[in-house]
Amino acid sequence: MDFPGGRVPFASALKFTGGSFQTQPPMDCYRTIDSYGVAVPGADVPHELSQDLAVRMYRSMVALQTLDTIFFESQRQGRFSFYMTSNGEEATAIGSAAALTLEDTVFSQYREQGVLMWRGFTLRQMADQCFGNERDSGKGRQMPVHYGSKELNFHTISSPLATQLPQAVGAAYTLKLSRKPAVVAAYFGEGAASEGDFHAAANFACTLSAPVIFICRNNGWAISTPATEQYRGDGIAGRGPSYGMATIRVDGGDARAVYNATAQARKHAVENQCPVMIEAMSYRSGHHSTSDDSSRYRTTDEMKQWRARDPVMRFQRWLVQLKWWEEAQEQALRKALRKEVIEALDSAGKAAKPPLSEMFTDVYDELPWHLKEQQDEVLKHVALHPEACPSDMPVK
Repeated sequence: MDFPGGRVPFASALKFTGGSFQTQPPMDCYRTIDSYGVAVPGADVPHELSQDLAVRMYRSMVALQTLDTIFFESQRQGRFSFYMTSNGEEATAIGSAAALTLEDTVFSQYREQGVLMWRGFTLRQMADQCFGNERDSGKGRQMPVHYGSKELNFHTISSPLATQLPQAVGAAYTLKLSRKPAVVAAYFGEGAASEGDFHAAANFACTLSAPVIFICRNNGWAISTPATEQYRGDGIAGRGPSYGMATIRVDGGDARAVYNATAQARKHAVENQCPVMIEAMSYRSGHHSTSDDSSRYRTTDEMKQWRARDPVMRFQRWLVQLKWWEEAQEQALRKALRKEVIEALDSAGKAAKPPLSEMFTDVYDELPWHLKEQQDEVLKHVALHPEACPSDMPVK
């Protein structure tokens, strides 16, 4: 019968669906390479990787891993204030990024530095942002790892969880109205999916038929809260069909599977002008951030077991089996990347800070009275206490 909410069939059986009455099995998890780096026989691979693309993906994954390791150590040395790694999630970032184009807009959370790197953001630019120096496009006004790039179609990261998701839907709806053959990729973690913004975004995306790809990194932990305490349903992917959204669950440690899932999702979203959801099942191998000690809420054995499934080494083994990668290349790459990352950090650390006056610019065309008062107060304070302002931060 047709109801205002849709056409539904009648039944004479008294039968509940879901919850403790759940009869359907969990959604499958798509993979093409197993945990040992061996290709899964008969796997559906509609978008096969060429040697050049696969090697570029691997180089980017190693670069991301090297960046995270050295930047994390640098924060611990007190060189800058904060950092977050993407350890264990490299395949999700690089695999999805490789399937997108620069015409596609990205709204990320804060473990997608690999996506930005793939698009062309340099190691030095990342170091400049973390140090907040005069070369930082954000002029030192953002927290470290809150990257952004207008040139690379990557919206600046904000700290509050899930705020980027409704924004991504709005941007996707704009693409639809302009008839541009592109999508918006919206990244978030399973913890962010507990926020109201996630549900609002999913509902708007479906009712507006917006070409947005929701990419959830289900890494098992929302800081210290395990995924088992975040939801009772079938993960995040189980929510997609309920909203009327095409959905797939993918092995987030399999870069080839993530690439194929994202490429197919993009194709579907562009051709049908509709949203798609991808849940990438992975594991956060590192701490939530440099402000966290994950050993306080998860066991050493758990972390060791997952680190043994390193997505980077898993992809490398697949490349080696195809004779697309050799040990000599591996050693040369890691040595060169380590040198490049250290040089980027040294350069960023030596650069001057932005002028103090930049604290008050760019929001308004003309400085309003209340900001003018604040600016005058700051400048007077610095004049009385010059030691409060770093010598490399000019006062204008």
